[in-house]
Amino acid sequence: MTFKEQILQGIPKELPKKRGYALEANHAPKRKDILTLEEKKLAIRNALRYFPKAWHPGLAKEFAQELKEYGRIYMYRFKPAYDIQARPIDAYPAKTAQAASIMLMIQNNLDPAVAQHPEELITYGGNGAVFQNWAQYLLTMHYLATMTEEQTLHIYSGHPMGLFPSSKEAPRVVVTNGMMIPNYSQPDDWEKYNALGVTQYGQMTAGSYMYIGPQGIVHGTAITVMNAFRKVLKNDDKPAGKIFLTAGLGGMSGAQPKAGNIAGCITVCAEVNPAAAKKRYEQGWVDELIDELNELVERTQKAIAANEVVSLAFIGNVVNVWERFDTENIFVHLGSDQTSLHNPWAGGYYPVGLSFEESNVLMGSDPETFKEKVQESLRRQVNAINRHTAKGTYFFDYGNAFLLEASRAGAEVMAENKIDFKYPSYVQDILGPMCFDYGFGPFRWVCTSGKPEDLQKTDAIALKVMEQIKTTAPSEIQQQMQDNITWIREASENNLVVGSQARILYADAEGRAKIAEAFNQAIHSGAITAPVVLGRDHHDVSGTDSPFRETSNIYDGSKFTADMAIHNVIGDSFRGATWVSIHNGGGVGWGEVINGGFGMVLDGSEDASRKLKNMLFYDVNNGISRRSWARNKEALFAIKREMERTPALKITLPNLVEDSLLADLF
Repeated sequence: MTFKEQILQGIPKELPKKRGYALEANHAPKRKDILTLEEKKLAIRNALRYFPKAWHPGLAKEFAQELKEYGRIYMYRFKPAYDIQARPIDAYPAKTAQAASIMLMIQNNLDPAVAQHPEELITYGGNGAVFQNWAQYLLTMHYLATMTEEQTLHIYSGHPMGLFPSSKEAPRVVVTNGMMIPNYSQPDDWEKYNALGVTQYGQMTAGSYMYIGPQGIVHGTAITVMNAFRKVLKNDDKPAGKIFLTAGLGGMSGAQPKAGNIAGCITVCAEVNPAAAKKRYEQGWVDELIDELNELVERTQKAIAANEVVSLAFIGNVVNVWERFDTENIFVHLGSDQTSLHNPWAGGYYPVGLSFEESNVLMGSDPETFKEKVQESLRRQVNAINRHTAKGTYFFDYGNAFLLEASRAGAEVMAENKIDFKYPSYVQDILGPMCFDYGFGPFRWVCTSGKPEDLQKTDAIALKVMEQIKTTAPSEIQQQMQDNITWIREASENNLVVGSQARILYADAEGRAKIAEAFNQAIHSGAITAPVVLGRDHHDVSGTDSPFRETSNIYDGSKFTADMAIHNVIGDSFRGATWVSIHNGGGVGWGEVINGGFGMVLDGSEDASRKLKNMLFYDVNNGISRRSWARNKEALFAIKREMERTPALKITLPNLVEDSLLADLF
C-alpha cells in the first residue's frame, strides 16, 4: 500500500506481523509496576477494545508481556512501516489543508530526529507523549484524513474519541491531556492511570503537536543566558571565557549548548545518557563531547584562558562536575539545571553514583531505593551549588522543578522565611519582567511545503516587520526588540532546524499579528508556496499557570490558580484557532501546572486574516491583563498602552495600595 492508503485505513484490516523490539532506538525506561492483578487485567481489556475480537487471544498475551516488560502497553506491532517524519503538506491524504497540517505536525513530533523516545510515542521530557499507543496514532491519522471542515476531532489524552459535527469556524481538533480530578493528580496517579491506558502526560508542546525540536526553547534560553550575564557582568565585560554550567541534553534541554554559543560564553552541559549527548553533537547543537572528568577540567581551564566561546557536553553526572569545579576553584558565573525533574522517579533525573544503565534497572525493580538515591543526589548537588554561590555564582532555577524536588529531598534551598526558595526562577528574574509582562513570548511557525527557501522567506518577512515596529516602539521594550531582531537575522546561520522547516521568534501581540498577516499575504500571492502553521510554546505570556515557572513572578497570591490557562484555551477556540489543547503537567510536573496551546493554519485566505488578528490579540493580552491585575508594573504599562491603541479593549486595572497603610493593621 502507498503512504496515503496506509493513513486512510486507520486500524489495519489484517493483523500486522509482530515487530521486533528496536534495539537501536532510544527507548523510554521501564515504568513502575504499580497496578494490582485486577488492574492489569483491566489494562489489557482497555487496550483490546481498539481491535476486532478475533485478534484478542493473541494480542492479550502480547500486551500482557509489554505491560510486564515495559510497564505500559505501547502496541509496538501496530507501529507503521513507513518513515515517520514531517512530509510536504500535499503528501497527506486530507479533505482540508487544516487537517493535513495537523497530520504533518503530529508526524514531526514523532520523527526519530526530533522525538526523545519515538518508539513509545514520547517527544521530550521523558514522558511527554503524543499518544499512549500506536492504535491511537493510526485512528487519529485516519480521522484527520477523512474529516471535513465542518467536523471537529476530540482527543482525550491521546485517545481519538471521534469526529463530531461542528462548523467551519470551530477548531478542527480539541486536545486534552491528563485532565485529572484534582485529588488524583499525584505522580503515582499518572503512573497508575497511564498504565491503565486512560490518561497521559502531554508535557507542553508534545501532546499538542507543536514541538519543533530543541529550537523551540533555544531562543528563550539564549535570551535568559544573555540577560543573566548582563546581570552579573560589568557593562564593558563580555561572556566569552565565562562559564554557564548546567545539565540535560535530552529533549528541550538540548537547546542549552546552542543558546550558550549564541550568548557567547563557555557552556558546560552534563548528560548521563550517551545516546542523547551524541545525538545533539551529530545535529550540531554542541561543539565537543567529553567523557572523562579530568579531560573536562583541562578543556574548561583552556577555554577560560583563551576567552573561548564553546559548548562542551560532558557524558556523565553533573553532580560530579559541580563538586570537581569547586575543588579545582573553577569559577562558574552562571549555574542552572534542566534535567526533567518534573519526572524524578521515572528517568527524569539520574542519581550520582549509579550508571545510566544501573539507574534504568533500579527505577523499575526497586522504585523506593531509586527514590532515595535521587533525593540523596539532589542534596549532594545542592551542597555543591551552595559552595559555588558562596563564591559569587548566579544560580537560577530553569523551571524544571529542580528547587521544588530539592526542597522535598531536604536540600538546603529554602530562604530564611522557610517559604520561598533562596534561588530565583529564571521567570522571576528575567523572562517574567523582561518578556512575559510586556507580552513577548515564543511565537513559532512551520512551513508546510517542507522547503527551506520558504522558511528563508518567512525569516526575511519577520525581520522586516520587527525592524519596522522597532522604529516606533517605546524605550521600555527597545532591548527586547533588538534582541529578537538579532535572533531572526542570524537564525539561518545557527542551523536551528531539526525536523520540520520551523522557526521560533519571541514577539509581542503586535509583532505576532503583523508577522502572521504578512505571511498570509505572501501565501495568497504565491511568494510562499504552501500554508504556514502558527503556534507557540505553552511556556508563554498567557498559556500556562505554573507557580514555579511561568507565573512565578505573580505575587498577589493567585499563582496557584489556573483560570488564565483555561480562559486562554477557551478564548482561542472561538476566535479562530485551528486546534487547541489544554494539559495537566508540563515541564514542572504532574499536578503542578495547567498549560494550554494552539495551532493556526494560514492558507492565504481572508478568513485566515480575520482569525489571526482576533485570536493572536487575545492569546497574548489575556495574560498581560492577568499580570497587570497582579500589579506587575511592566504588565500595567503594556496593557495601558494596548488600551490606548485598541478602544474596544477594556481591562480592570488595580488601584495600588501604599505599604505604610498596612504596617500597623495587625
